[in-house]
Amino acid sequence: MTILALRDDQHDYLKQHQLFKKYEKVKHIFQENPFHPSLNMELLEPKHRLLYSFRLDRKYRAIFAYVDHETIEIITFTNHYK
Repeated sequence: MTILALRDDQHDYLKQHQLFKKYEKVKHIFQENPFHPSLNMELLEPKHRLLYSFRLDRKYRAIFAYVDHETIEIITFTNHYK
């Protein structure tokens, strides 16, 4: 599984919230096994939009979409509880 390179604003968000190391760890897990239980990957509502999320930690999630069967693009990072 391949994750496309982050945009500058996404990179800045991770640094600002001190999440870059967590993202790198989760990215490695996702690339090895996108269905690893620790990722808590889920299809978001409304389901027809085909947007998914995986967990960076208890508070933050990455929202992504599949580009093809082997590639995803991170759309944004969010605070899960806001």
